[in-house]
Amino acid sequence: MNVFLTGGAGYIGSVCTEELLNAGHSVTVYDNLTEGHRSAVDSRAKFILAKPEQEGDILNAVKSTKPEAIMHFAASALVGESMTNPKKYFHNNLVNALKLADAAVECGVKKFVFSSTCATYGPPDRVPMTEDLPQRPINPYGEAKLMFEKVLIWYQQIYKLEFIAFRYFNAAGASEKFGEHHRIETHLIPNILFVALGKKANCEIYGTDYPTPDGTCIRDYIHIRDLSQAHMLGLQPGKTGFYNLGNGDGYSVRQVIQMCEKVTGKKITAIEKPRRPGDPPKLVASAEKAIRELGWKPQFPKLEDIVATAWAWHKKHPDGYPD
Repeated sequence: MNVFLTGGAGYIGSVCTEELLNAGHSVTVYDNLTEGHRSAVDSRAKFILAKPEQEGDILNAVKSTKPEAIMHFAASALVGESMTNPKKYFHNNLVNALKLADAAVECGVKKFVFSSTCATYGPPDRVPMTEDLPQRPINPYGEAKLMFEKVLIWYQQIYKLEFIAFRYFNAAGASEKFGEHHRIETHLIPNILFVALGKKANCEIYGTDYPTPDGTCIRDYIHIRDLSQAHMLGLQPGKTGFYNLGNGDGYSVRQVIQMCEKVTGKKITAIEKPRRPGDPPKLVASAEKAIRELGWKPQFPKLEDIVATAWAWHKKHPDGYPD
């Protein structure tokens, strides 16, 4: 299949590009490199330097590629920043996404696979989180993603653009070639591994008084390659709707630190800090629907395996991507 993939120079998009190519698909990566890295784009993919703010740029890129499917990963994704700069998040995550959906309709693309987020739910009524939970986002990041989900519902109904959207939280791990390098790193596992690499003196624990067994927040971690496999399964014709992705198991911040110590063989110094506003005690996704309806089966369900692949990549690339 010919796939047009936005955000393919970023963390999740780069590994999904690799997995698509390995499976025999052809891929065009569209990325403006504000957050991604040119060297994170698989050399087998065609690359288009994105300029989504320019009139017609997204449409012309899709027209020139003639894709059968679009995978949309590109997004601004810092929750805290969305609270101080909502304009950026609604513009990039909604307005530019709408341009992409319009281009898909105009060019006759039949399938749209959207990388959404569990942040559309807000604090959940229960865990594990299922797709029928109320959606009450508490930040502009989640709100913009939810708004685009609603766009896709209407575009499927009216324009027959078949879509599938995946909601997940903590992508982690790495493939042999591609891993996690954000210019502003907010994710827990790489920040812990930076301590093991000697690049940071300590990691941080935000809140130790949550109603959890060890007082720290519990989160669901999912391997980047398992995420990629789910998105590829989403290309199947006739598969549509919303799917949560996760391992169904949650790990506390302290448990993740302990696992990183086990995998790296190094002592990780952690500093305890106050809670961050809006952090729920426990977020764990139920992926039963994806397993049942898409035939998805995670290959890396264990935290130890997830951390081990991340550690292997960071040891090879202690400074991340060269560009």
